[in-house]
Amino acid sequence: MADILFYHLTESTLEEALPGLLERSVERGWRAVVQTGTEERRDALDQHLWTFRDDAFLAHATDREAYPAEQPILLTTGGGNQNAAQIRFLVDGAAPPELSGYERAVFLFDGHDAAQLEAARGHWKTMKEAGHPVTYWQQTPDRRWERKA
Repeated sequence: MADILFYHLTESTLEEALPGLLERSVERGWRAVVQTGTEERRDALDQHLWTFRDDAFLAHATDREAYPAEQPILLTTGGGNQNAAQIRFLVDGAAPPELSGYERAVFLFDGHDAAQLEAARGHWKTMKEAGHPVTYWQQTPDRRWERKA
């Protein structure tokens, strides 16, 4: 059963937080899939990951490009796992697919967006009821993650 982590963004944006989490996933030897709620958001994150920092590189592609199975990080709007990822990131209220095939799933949600907060609460309840181990992390004022539950 996948470990489920909820990351409550209160001090930074998704664009600021996601690249570091993806870097740590790749450093572990994991493939990652990032599921967005819309194609526009997927495409914006695609552009952002190429330029987020001058001294960093995150090899990735979107699900509309050739050879998705070969990508260490795949950005998608769908529920599939085309790159055999061990970790799935769900952002902007994306509806989770079946998560049992993953080692970990991470829900990242904006603490200043009422709809995302409500969706995260619903996902928390659903994941707990399904028997997944769940943890809740919130940002501190210095943008570190602190476990709250």
